[in-house]
Amino acid sequence: MSLYDQRGVSAQKDEVHRAIANLDQGLYPHAFCKIYPDRLGGSEDWVNLMHTDGAGTKSILAYLYWKETGDISVWRGIAQDAIAMNLDDLLCVGIFDKILFSSSIDRNKKRIPGEVLEALIQGTQAFFEELSAFGIHILYAGGETADVGDLVRTVVVNGTMSCRWPKSRIISNERIAPGDQIIGLASFGQTDYETEYNSGIGSNGLTSARHDCLEPAYGIRYPESFDESLGNGLAYVGRHRLTDPLPSNYAGTGEPQSAAAASRTIGQLLLSPTRTYAPLMKVLLEQFPDRIRGLVHCSGGGQTKCLKYLPGDFRVVKDGLFDPPPIFHLIQEGSGAARREMYQVFNMGHRLEIFARPEDCPELMRVAAEFSVESRIVGRVEDSDTRELILRWGQESIRYESL
Repeated sequence: MSLYDQRGVSAQKDEVHRAIANLDQGLYPHAFCKIYPDRLGGSEDWVNLMHTDGAGTKSILAYLYWKETGDISVWRGIAQDAIAMNLDDLLCVGIFDKILFSSSIDRNKKRIPGEVLEALIQGTQAFFEELSAFGIHILYAGGETADVGDLVRTVVVNGTMSCRWPKSRIISNERIAPGDQIIGLASFGQTDYETEYNSGIGSNGLTSARHDCLEPAYGIRYPESFDESLGNGLAYVGRHRLTDPLPSNYAGTGEPQSAAAASRTIGQLLLSPTRTYAPLMKVLLEQFPDRIRGLVHCSGGGQTKCLKYLPGDFRVVKDGLFDPPPIFHLIQEGSGAARREMYQVFNMGHRLEIFARPEDCPELMRVAAEFSVESRIVGRVEDSDTRELILRWGQESIRYESL
């Protein structure tokens, strides 16, 4: 049983998938998001979508950082996390504009004062204004802020996006086929539309990242920040403080962003706001929709996420993966986790995958470079009798079977 499982979280969410197994799978069962007929407009040429996600336990890291440093601005990053985790899921079905967003914030009022709520709400609106400059229009439609101290120790930040979209512009993943190559879009570095270095952490695996990196003193000072049922060896077992600089041995991973990572504290790296690929993907979806055969957001499940959205029994081979950026080396050393677990919990360097024919990849990658989003061919799709994923580094490989 992995440390991730022992802490009460799951990268694969097996119980959740069993619970929803008998629900309507929507119009396109292989699409990254569930898509329904146009109940709102009644048109056969349009579809409806409603999707919910959030910042997860990253909000606890923000709580610790805010309590330790007094930096209220950290909550703006949590607002971006909740938005990007929704928006980038929508990108994977081809949707990038004319979206409604409703936020859901559950807080323990005794620990999360009004100034934190203001930072979250104002940060949400500010991020939407930034996106509008790229032609991505999201209307902030309010939401629910609940004081539920009996249920929530600190704060939970989620949101729901809804949209009505032309059916002809949906990416359903049904065109993914053997021979396709997979373009990985880096989760780390600094794009033209970001103001600082992004560690690439995203909003998945933060339960492990927090406990495996941070020292036991955080559990003593902030018992509200973790589940008291966790035994020894599971809660805050790391060696670092949030304000510590990245140790020098992690700056030599061979990535060009290592120097930028070395200038950030561990807390800043863990709290890097989830990158959205929306400015880049808007251009690709508008200019080259026919060249994109499928899209996968490597969120929960990390590099194994693609297995859930293949339209057939194919083999996916990823043998050109990015070298993991420094934050993941830090987490792996703290946890002692094997590669198998790291790659199914964390994105490990790229968080969005584009499936395309080999002849179309250079043009798609050229556009990515215009936004300073690093990209590379990370793998390919092969014919197979079973659905499987193989990660390969030289002579070493890891095989994952379809769930």
